[in-house]
Amino acid sequence: MTTSVVSVIIPTFNRAVRVQRAISSALEQTHGEMRAIVIDDGSTDHTAEQLEGRFGSDDRFVFLRTENRGVAAARNTGLEQAAGSHIAFLDSDDEWYPWKIEFQLECLDRLPDAELVWTDMAAVDANGSPIAHRYLRAFYRRYAEIDLAEIADSSQPIDRPDADGGRLWYGNFYPAMLGGNLVHTSTVLMTSDLCSSVGGFDESLTTTGEDFDFHLRACAAGPVAFADLSTINYRVGAPDQLTHPDLMVQMARNYLKTIDKAVTADNGRTSDTGLRRAQAGAHAWLGEELLEVGERKEAAIHLRTAMRGRRSLRIGALLMISRLPMRAGAALRWILGSVTRPFRRRRSGE
Repeated sequence: MTTSVVSVIIPTFNRAVRVQRAISSALEQTHGEMRAIVIDDGSTDHTAEQLEGRFGSDDRFVFLRTENRGVAAARNTGLEQAAGSHIAFLDSDDEWYPWKIEFQLECLDRLPDAELVWTDMAAVDANGSPIAHRYLRAFYRRYAEIDLAEIADSSQPIDRPDADGGRLWYGNFYPAMLGGNLVHTSTVLMTSDLCSSVGGFDESLTTTGEDFDFHLRACAAGPVAFADLSTINYRVGAPDQLTHPDLMVQMARNYLKTIDKAVTADNGRTSDTGLRRAQAGAHAWLGEELLEVGERKEAAIHLRTAMRGRRSLRIGALLMISRLPMRAGAALRWILGSVTRPFRRRRSGE
């Protein structure tokens, strides 16, 4: 394997203590050629002072301070300063295993046509205590709807003692991604060339959803790889995470915007049926989230649109609920609680 400089993009906001763990996990990789680019997105705590004091003497550490513009803009600012052959992303409350980058570079060496590889992740609580050794499939419900053996062009065993039967999957994941995200940002390693061709993160997707949009475009560019092995600790349950329930309507709106944009740019890559189902799923999710917060009229519009592209009992039940009086609808939603769950959460990249 040739020596490769890896630039790590780490956005942060008011996480002065926790981001230090993320930075250390990037700089302490067994792969020696690392560059950590930290973008302070307008923090009001002591992030700048603490990071400069701890890492300022390390020439692999680059610190950028910007006004608060959101995570997409912060990542794009970091990408402007990136150098080297590969790009990786690390959220400020996640931590990498020491061998993550070395392992992923080996994966890309084994699959020279793939320019991106992502992995599974372990879940830990706010105190760092383990919750789940493999969490990706629980977090992104799209995995329950697909069969990797049918999607991937090929697979091979992962040659590590801790692989636990995990495989390295390779192929065209774009059609599957149209139905929901499969990629977690902090697990990604990609070539700088692919990152440049993808074009950065969409800053119009404020607050949430920019990850899914970026990964969907990356998967549309060519074959990619998924290593079925955890390489990071992902923190769950913190009040400042973007998976907070109050953000679900915005997440669903941004998901629909991303799918509509992908459909417009598809250029015959995907069947008409596949595109219709993708848009129907996006409208169904937004309809349910709007129903959840009491926006029944708008919910009905999206649920009717979903039914035109993908008739199902689930969508029909939600549409019926949106038309009932408030109390009757709420009672039926309680009775049919299991019906309303499939369209909620974990479709996008947050």
